[in-house]
Amino acid sequence: MSSSRRSFLRRTVAAAAAVPLGVPAFGAAAGRRDGRIRLGVASYSLRGLDRASAIRVLTALRAPYVSVKSFHLPYESSPEELREGRKAFDDAGLKVVGGGLVPLTEDDDASMQRYFEYAKGAGFPLMVIGTTPDALPRVERFVKAYGIAVALHNHGPEDRYFPAPSDALPLIQDMDPRVGLCIDVGHAARTGRDVVQEIADSGTRVLDVHLKDLADLSDASSQCVVGEGSMPFPEIFRQLDRMGFAGYANLEYEIDESDPQPGMLRSFAYMRGVLAGLGMSDR
Repeated sequence: MSSSRRSFLRRTVAAAAAVPLGVPAFGAAAGRRDGRIRLGVASYSLRGLDRASAIRVLTALRAPYVSVKSFHLPYESSPEELREGRKAFDDAGLKVVGGGLVPLTEDDDASMQRYFEYAKGAGFPLMVIGTTPDALPRVERFVKAYGIAVALHNHGPEDRYFPAPSDALPLIQDMDPRVGLCIDVGHAARTGRDVVQEIADSGTRVLDVHLKDLADLSDASSQCVVGEGSMPFPEIFRQLDRMGFAGYANLEYEIDESDPQPGMLRSFAYMRGVLAGLGMSDR
């Protein structure tokens, strides 16, 4: 970490504890510029834990927003099991803001309907998805039929179709506004493109964000605790606020699988400190 980055953290992290709680509705504040970046968790971060344990970590993080991965609400669940699983999050005071990553890669109605029925049963307002260019028109049709938004996730240089958000944007720019992007800042950075510019250029199509940090912005294996790497978080948060981003910025912590809580706590402390230093808050 550079000395200037360490200095910025020292100046700001102490103010993080004063950030107020609040749980606004998904998408209710579109177009706002209120200095709030709603920090949450992609539950893939907790993939090594069962649902009850994951919920305990989320509560300890004081992160009320969660995008649920199938580890914690399995695709194979019956409607009753989905309701019970969703209720466990609700009863803990958590707000489920979406689910995924959901693989909408098969361009046929039966496969697509299965996953949209799953999202409906789980009460997801949004699915973070993996898909293909050929399947996108069918995805849009199901979005319209179910009223569930989708956010296409970029996966970096290894992604055959969508390495960065700008690779998907031309294909969705004329689609229903509920067909958008989940910008994964780590994977976007690994393409060599400017992450902040990718966010800016994606505009209102940014429906969700996955946050992570890398010591080396070209190396996926260098993921680290947020604040200990090279990701330009102050600039990312400023750009999201400048755009009036109304969605959720969810930590996707892909290291320390067996015991992620310590690193996630440090990551949230850093991000809340950055926001406080910018005169912003996290909910």
